[in-house]
Amino acid sequence: MRGSLARPWFIGIAASAGGLQALTTVLAGLPQTIPASVVVVQHRMPRQTGVLEAILARGTPLSVTTAMEGEPLRPGVVYVAKPDLHLTIQPNRRFAYTDGTRVRGVLSAANPLLESAAPAFGDRAIAVVLTGAGLDATDGVRAVKGRGGIVIVQDPARAAFVGMPSSAIRTGIVDHVLPLEAIAPALVAITQAQCIEKEAEASGAAAKRRIRD
Repeated sequence: MRGSLARPWFIGIAASAGGLQALTTVLAGLPQTIPASVVVVQHRMPRQTGVLEAILARGTPLSVTTAMEGEPLRPGVVYVAKPDLHLTIQPNRRFAYTDGTRVRGVLSAANPLLESAAPAFGDRAIAVVLTGAGLDATDGVRAVKGRGGIVIVQDPARAAFVGMPSSAIRTGIVDHVLPLEAIAPALVAITQAQCIEKEAEASGAAAKRRIRD
């Protein structure tokens, strides 16, 4: 059963320009008891490890830490990818880093994270694409959806930068396009096998039509 706690959930959040406010909003709405590991890729300058973690920790009840090589994922923890390496998930659900050769133009991309999490978590993987320029996370959402996972995208009409969410929507496989404030409740609902509010879904349907048109 999708909502069962027998298998862990993975929530991978991708953000770039304008992402700090968006991440703060989403993480503030997640309870400490959420049965999922939350992994954040925020594009930022190299050698800034620790700064983002400290900022995010001030606004969420979850523990926030830097994802470390070989560390197992634990529920109720927010892991932040290093800014100069690509974070991935091994089949045993431990973190691994690969070199920072640019993927989609960035040194720490969401695509490798989501592409590796998809086979590791299957239908318990959730990809979340927030504000950002560029195309990062587009390949990753395809991988997540291809393994039965769920894709949530911030409504581009309300995002600071529309590139990443719009690119994800154009794949045609996004499950939910939501205003920022509705994303955390959706994540809680999904991981607890509840229904997402119809009002938020209506907003998402309108956003998908705008992208297609």
